[in-house]
Amino acid sequence: MNDFSNPSVSARGAFWAPFTPMRQFQQQPMMFASADGMHYTTTDGRRVLDAMAGLWCVNAGHGQPKIVEAIREAAGRLDFVSSFKMSHPQALEMAERLIDISPAGMEQVFFTNSGSEAVDTALKIARAYHQARGDCRRTKFIGRAKGYHGMGFGGLSVSGIGRQKRDFGPLLGEVSHLPLPYDAGMRFSVGQPQQGASYADALTQLLDIQDPSTVAAVIVEPVTGSGGVYAPPQGYLQRLREICTRHGVLLIFDEVITGFGRVGAPFAAQAFGVLPDLITTAKGLTNGAVPMGGVLVSGAVYEAFMAGPQNVIELMHGYTYSAHPLACAAGLATLEVHRELGINQHVNAVSGLWQSTALALQGIGAVLDVRAIGLLCAVELEPRPGFPGARGSEVAQWCFDNGVLVRGSGDTIVISPPLVISPQEIAQVFETLATALKHVA
Repeated sequence: MNDFSNPSVSARGAFWAPFTPMRQFQQQPMMFASADGMHYTTTDGRRVLDAMAGLWCVNAGHGQPKIVEAIREAAGRLDFVSSFKMSHPQALEMAERLIDISPAGMEQVFFTNSGSEAVDTALKIARAYHQARGDCRRTKFIGRAKGYHGMGFGGLSVSGIGRQKRDFGPLLGEVSHLPLPYDAGMRFSVGQPQQGASYADALTQLLDIQDPSTVAAVIVEPVTGSGGVYAPPQGYLQRLREICTRHGVLLIFDEVITGFGRVGAPFAAQAFGVLPDLITTAKGLTNGAVPMGGVLVSGAVYEAFMAGPQNVIELMHGYTYSAHPLACAAGLATLEVHRELGINQHVNAVSGLWQSTALALQGIGAVLDVRAIGLLCAVELEPRPGFPGARGSEVAQWCFDNGVLVRGSGDTIVISPPLVISPQEIAQVFETLATALKHVA
């Protein structure tokens, strides 16, 4: 057995890590022993500023006492109960609290255990909705280039990142993709680009090709996250909404990343003023403390399922751990912590500084582009000839070695810190990254 508290021991053994080059990891494991506030502590005792919020999820910072205590209390009171034809009071309370902060028109919550499960659930609800209304031909989906919607077969099918699909086909058939609403003329702009709403017109073309009466739903991230932080051009999401409404197609917002304050509102749908039919959520839902996801469902969609006999299951779908007691306890405490800390207000107060500091990286080293909105940022680097991804990996490693954890995704550096980040910590993140860009040729 490996003692991972001893940094001299390599990480060989049974553990197969997700999205990880295992042979490299076994030679040089990045291991953490604890976390508090904005920082991790490594197994060799170094404090590292977490500029990734774990993995887009620890929005209120690590080790929030109220969340920790809520989980501890729930574990001693009710370790588990199924939500198949039964449940527990905190599941009902969690759903009501979520609806309270959700966009007007969202009325129900279906709980899952992750963002991937939330996406697959939303896709199934979309198809079943049309079935319930007698519109059985609507089975097709439309995703978008660079979109990331988890690693279930449904989410992977509508995702727009080819490398993630390559080894697992065939996936769902009858899936088309919109182009990414971004071009070289939008480089080094923060917030929503002023131009580019016309990219939404590609949806009209796709619907004409597919026959709109056969399309169940369009799914997009309001802000593309894992694919590289691309904000929607002004008016783009509104136009998508208009086209979907005109053709009877459901619009799904994947807010697994943008939910719970990342762009200064509980959900990006509110920040951008667009109401989808379904919203997927996870990550920040429990501050990353317990796995949990969910689908917010509009009243109109939910009511379409309620027309049959009362004793018949309306949606033949669910998970053993849906609305798990510990997850609900963590979620309720997380919502309270967000309220107490005024996280949405804090994001709006510091996002201007975040974005201007990020934009100051222009002209440093191999930087090709900087994209920032809310407390999200991507710094795109010019690939090293013949070695794509190497420069991004080295920059991320240099930052880690010097006390800041960022994510290298190919040759793009992605940053999404806990939303409680201070101006001083913003400066530390970008000063460290700027120095790394100068050191890595």
